[in-house]
Amino acid sequence: MTDIARRFPQNPLLRPADIAPSQPGLEVVCLLNPGVFRYQGKTWLAIRVAERPPQLPDIISFPILQPGHRMLIKDIHTNDPDLVMTDARVITYKGADYLTTLSHLRLLSSTDNIHFQEDPAYPPIFGQPGLESFGIEDVRVTEMNGTYYLTYTAVSENGVGVGMKTTRNWQEFESHGMIIPPHNKDCAIFEEQIHGQYYAFHRPSSVALGGNYIWLASSPDTIHWGHHTCIVRTRPGYWDSERVGAGAAPIRTKEGWLAIYHGADAAHRYCLGAVLLDLQDPSKVLARTEDPIMEPLESYELNGFFGKVVFTNGHIVNGDELLIYYGAADEYVCAANFSISEILQQLQ
Repeated sequence: MTDIARRFPQNPLLRPADIAPSQPGLEVVCLLNPGVFRYQGKTWLAIRVAERPPQLPDIISFPILQPGHRMLIKDIHTNDPDLVMTDARVITYKGADYLTTLSHLRLLSSTDNIHFQEDPAYPPIFGQPGLESFGIEDVRVTEMNGTYYLTYTAVSENGVGVGMKTTRNWQEFESHGMIIPPHNKDCAIFEEQIHGQYYAFHRPSSVALGGNYIWLASSPDTIHWGHHTCIVRTRPGYWDSERVGAGAAPIRTKEGWLAIYHGADAAHRYCLGAVLLDLQDPSKVLARTEDPIMEPLESYELNGFFGKVVFTNGHIVNGDELLIYYGAADEYVCAANFSISEILQQLQ
């Protein structure tokens, strides 16, 4: 394994206790996988904040979004024979799946890339009842010509799909609904067009045939997507043997589009790798890292709500420096610096 991340000594930059709950009666249990962007001379994080009611002994309680931003709190006794709890994140009750937390997005900014704070002028971003009733998660942010495109995971009892909003000022948003239906997630739109077309990564999932692979799609307008192509598959025996998914939008380099992605093995250990795509035809994979460029090593990456996880949705590029913000152990927000040229050297 070759971990080339230079982690910030201040990590974790943000913990659940640093964020106030969105309403009384809830507690923040996780901060996860922020989208990252530059706006008005600052670095901003669109952090996924996961909430739930305080847990009582022998009871699992979780919220479901209702019309008017009301929340229905569902309580289930842990001894109920109809309850299946094998994952801290998801439960099954009477054949239906639920999330143990409800996620929304919070906007925090920084002038030094280390210390972040909320501004009441930029309120939280919540899901809507219906296709987002179990929350919105893991946003990727792409900026083109002053418009910011937010692609995020929309979760409900109907499944997991890709929703999109756009904004120019981070206070007023236009919702475009679900642009890719279930089961799909990990969508990141490229930050420039190629031959007049928009491109995006996405990750459909299959439990019977195929697998959790990274796909590429193109669009004339960022809303209607087609020409779907599978470009990155899992690799048996490797650190990314069970699932792979895109991080943020890829980075244009002289060698090609450099994309950071996450991979996990059967033990749900999440690491980061990189793949290089052709500049003129991003469906062509030119190279891929054999080993991770980052793996969970620090205590805050190994221990948390869901341990042994490093997962990124966003970064800032400054010359050869790549500043990646990432979720650690599904609980903390952290940061690490990379050299783009060093990543390129790891590709095979």
